[in-house]
Amino acid sequence: MEVGEPQKMLYPQDTTETEGAEVLAAVFSPLVRYDENKQPVEEAAESITTTDSKVWTIKLKSYTWHDGTPVKAEDYARAWNFAALQDNAMSSSYFFGRVDGYTDVHPGEGKTPTAKEMKGLKVVDDTTLEVTLSAPFSQFKTMLGYTAFYPLPASAIGSDGKLSPAYGEKPIGQGLFKLDKPYKKGTDPTIELSVYDKFPGKKPAGWTKLQFKVYTSSETAWNDLQAENLDIHDSLPATAISTAKQVLGDRYFDEPDASIGYIGVPLKYNKEFENVDVRKAISMAIDRKTISDTVFSGTRSPADDFINPAIPGYRQGACTACTYNPAEAKKLYESANGPKTIELGYNADGGHKEWIEAVANNLRANLGIEVTPKPFEKFQGILDALDAKEYKGLFRMGWSIDYPAAENYLTPIFGTGAIGTGSNYGGYSNKEFDELVAKGDQATDAAEGLKLYQQADDILIKELPYIPVYFYRSNFGHSTKVKNVKLNLLNQINWADVEKA
Repeated sequence: MEVGEPQKMLYPQDTTETEGAEVLAAVFSPLVRYDENKQPVEEAAESITTTDSKVWTIKLKSYTWHDGTPVKAEDYARAWNFAALQDNAMSSSYFFGRVDGYTDVHPGEGKTPTAKEMKGLKVVDDTTLEVTLSAPFSQFKTMLGYTAFYPLPASAIGSDGKLSPAYGEKPIGQGLFKLDKPYKKGTDPTIELSVYDKFPGKKPAGWTKLQFKVYTSSETAWNDLQAENLDIHDSLPATAISTAKQVLGDRYFDEPDASIGYIGVPLKYNKEFENVDVRKAISMAIDRKTISDTVFSGTRSPADDFINPAIPGYRQGACTACTYNPAEAKKLYESANGPKTIELGYNADGGHKEWIEAVANNLRANLGIEVTPKPFEKFQGILDALDAKEYKGLFRMGWSIDYPAAENYLTPIFGTGAIGTGSNYGGYSNKEFDELVAKGDQATDAAEGLKLYQQADDILIKELPYIPVYFYRSNFGHSTKVKNVKLNLLNQINWADVEKA
């Protein structure tokens, strides 16, 4: 299968991007998966129960690590405490912000943790973990299918208290596949795995070996798929979509997807974009419909909200500044004295060149400014630049959900707590937004919670910390050598269902 190079080594709690997560999803089994109604159903968990949405009891099924030893509740507590501890700087730390005691281990920039473990995690026995949140959160179970919540074996952490490099190259999981050899990031062209014999869940019929092929060009992967040198490509480039149906026939798929494509704004790191009118003008200067219809051959739709239509909470037409209005855009941009030159960064390994150039042309023509697209060879390159808070240009960004909830379009991308080590690459911070999301989290009534999330969404629509451009669809295909290839809600392959053709 095609995959881009993971940003980091294969540490579950330090992987918040799609490429590494795709690999780790084969190596680990999550506590929950999601059914066709986007509801969480137990996978590695035997049960997940609560009476008040604040104290949760997780009972585990009998899984074993790939070295044959049993997976225990302490393995989850170890992983979650490690992820949360500020000193470890794990990119998924903010996912544990609701656990009681998080602020003790992660007090924030410039402050020193007063504890190394969260008091909200209690190992009751080998198969029972009790989680106490700092406040009720009805959606906690829904979160548990995400990469951050995988367990860690004791061997993952070295004597220095850090994750061992050897583990990052060959992580031991408890999922369907085990790595056959260490993966040397940056040099190895493939990641080799085989089915773990003792995996207790469903296994694929008739095949045991899985190979991820690491590409720096989606177009090259598309050529390999057509030549039958690649079996599965799950993110076809824009240049392939118009002909993919003709080339692949019923081996091509165009399905609804819960992801969003944005133009990201380095709000905290570049004062040229500080004036909201500059951001609104840029948004109104983008012809989303033409980009969706022409560049993506109708397989995208213009974004008009920060919540995708696939998830409850979306409101059609909510983002009025997402409506194409070049005359008003120019007037607003000139009035706000927007920058005369803009750089537009994107990763060249993900098939983004065409739509980024279309946006650049829109901004040049409609705002009368100079716009320079800047390709980064790999997704890792632009993520590293954003993590380091050193990239000052607008940037291409996308969001694939970690779990099916409106809240997942808010906290991880725009929450203040996600600035330091999370996915808030623009550094956006708004106290009212944070408070509304927190109130939504604590609502005991789902409809009331959604209403509060939408109020937080209204703040994003008003302030445009990012500029939504399109809602994705999943465009993927496979060779004649395999069949029954399906994507799950997180855009990952259901490997146990794949068959040899």
